[in-house]
Amino acid sequence: MNKNIKNWLFVGATAVLITACDSRLDVKPTQSIEESTALATSQAVEVTLIGAYDGLASNNLFGGAVQYSGELLGDDAEVRFAGTFSTLDELWRKTMTTTNGQTQLTWLQAYNTINRANNVLASLDKVETDKKAKVEGEARFIRGLVYFDLVRLWAKAWGDGDNATNLGVPLVTTPTRTVSESDSRPRATVAAVYTQVLEDLTKAETSLGNITNAGFASKSSAQAILARVYLQQGNYAAARDAANKVITSNQFALSPTFAEAFEDASNGSELIFKIIVTDQDGANDLNTFYAPSTYQGRGDIRVQAKHLALYAAGDSRGTFFVRASNNNFSAKFLDQYGDVPVARLAEMHLIRAEANQRLNTVIGATPLADINRIRARAGAKALTTVDLNAILVERKLELAFEGQQVHDAKRLKRSVGALAFSDNKLVIPIPQREIDTNKSLVQNPGY
Repeated sequence: MNKNIKNWLFVGATAVLITACDSRLDVKPTQSIEESTALATSQAVEVTLIGAYDGLASNNLFGGAVQYSGELLGDDAEVRFAGTFSTLDELWRKTMTTTNGQTQLTWLQAYNTINRANNVLASLDKVETDKKAKVEGEARFIRGLVYFDLVRLWAKAWGDGDNATNLGVPLVTTPTRTVSESDSRPRATVAAVYTQVLEDLTKAETSLGNITNAGFASKSSAQAILARVYLQQGNYAAARDAANKVITSNQFALSPTFAEAFEDASNGSELIFKIIVTDQDGANDLNTFYAPSTYQGRGDIRVQAKHLALYAAGDSRGTFFVRASNNNFSAKFLDQYGDVPVARLAEMHLIRAEANQRLNTVIGATPLADINRIRARAGAKALTTVDLNAILVERKLELAFEGQQVHDAKRLKRSVGALAFSDNKLVIPIPQREIDTNKSLVQNPGY
């Protein structure tokens, strides 16, 4: 881990200063808190955990950047980026530079958040016994989720060459509290990063209970991201089983209509995990870039006719757009303060259907039943038969603009425009400032 990362990391705990009544104004300013004080109690560790959630909710992570990065990188002329931010324009055009300010912010925020989770995990001995498993599970979930999208965006995809030698991202699983050369970590292999992701999410699954608020990690949210990880690896049996656990937990239900899955994003029963956004905290940069100005957005990402033509007549997903200034925009993110969906039940049905189809199994339901459940909710005509291609089309229509596009192209070995799935231009370069200050880092090919 280089100095830039380390300078952005902090313990994340909060201290309350109490003084005697007769010396209330005699407060000595402090710029830092000793580790022994900051993480000395169960409450302090739990506050640090809240800090990790806050990091996760940044607009540079799951408050938008992770999702739009996956969509812009994977776009094949179905949207047009018409904004003035050159950083996002580079992602959309696949002309990224090593000095891209947005990708650097996402990288730094990711490691900042990981470090907060590491601080929690290193201080579990301070946590009250009856809370310890839950606190560990939540910190593990956060770390596993962040590392999964780091390795997907900054490294070759799973199966694109040798996972055991392809370079992933630096693995840091202990707190960084001082700056020294010993903390300059090299990039771990793709295989090693995935191993850590699976270890964290599996531990989260066994440590956490049922969902109480989709804004916090639960057993089901860990299972949902595990299903996503296994699908990315092509481990279809494990992906199917993880998705089936979520579905059969009966904690979630598809919203009655497709629109309600997003219009009711703060309270919908379809959301397995989300980023909580209020007018005081959290960020929704999907609204910023996907919504027009009439919905407080910038209107930078405009949906093109090529995408609109994918929907059949009667499919409500094909009309779930708004028109402003002669352009079309997705209606998924119109609420400036709407919570940001990270995992929805619909995705679990799609994963289970794809895995069952590939394995010729019927765990939980037939692929046809799962797909028709999704189509019925959208008002689309029921299918009488289904094949793998039909399932993948359904996945694209249902999950459009939610962050999975480039990752699906890579795992399915499909081109993105004129670029092969393995093209170096579909991998984000390591920020140049990281390379300059950490001589153990190796840049991605092509940069």
